[in-house]
Amino acid sequence: MALEAQGQAARLSKPSWKDPRLLIGILLVLASVAGVVALVGNAGKTVPVYAAKDALVVGQKITPESFNIVHVQLGDVGGKYLNPEVVLGENSVAVRMVPKGELVARSSIGQTDALDRKPAPVTVSEPLPKEVVVGSYVDVWVALPDERNGFQAPVLMLPGAEVAALNVASGSLGSGKYMQIMVLVSDAQMPKFLSAVANKAKVSVVWNPGAAQ
Repeated sequence: MALEAQGQAARLSKPSWKDPRLLIGILLVLASVAGVVALVGNAGKTVPVYAAKDALVVGQKITPESFNIVHVQLGDVGGKYLNPEVVLGENSVAVRMVPKGELVARSSIGQTDALDRKPAPVTVSEPLPKEVVVGSYVDVWVALPDERNGFQAPVLMLPGAEVAALNVASGSLGSGKYMQIMVLVSDAQMPKFLSAVANKAKVSVVWNPGAAQ
């Protein structure tokens, strides 16, 4: 009985501060607490980035005055966005449309020599799909006049053209109103498109959601 009581007493004795298992446990707890503190600290960290003061259209000259500075939490993707530390070149322009208030990706700003698209007007008398807005993509079909005062079969002239601007104006087409949109046309496409417009071709616009992917 005496030996059994001594064994129980040994098992119930308080651990020593020199016990390596106790030290390892304390270190694990401290490491866990430090990790949680670091995670919470990083989660609340904000960085200054540029947001478009007004809508930026392709080809527009860009200066620091084109932006507002906002503080947001971006985490690991912060490097993809323009911030006040970036020095803009004298020939900086928007190479992609950026809506008002949206964060400005670095890829949205380039130099004039990198811009191979220019806005060209497209006038249509037919209603546009509601999905056709600034920044969306459309296919522009053109039907040239024929010899019988009609039109030839339409051909796809501008596939996946980006819409840079929309404008409803009064005119003499159909009901008295027509829609003029500005689409971005590459230098290679421009001569053929302008020739078709000059020959009074009938232009139709079709929304192309796949072009944005």
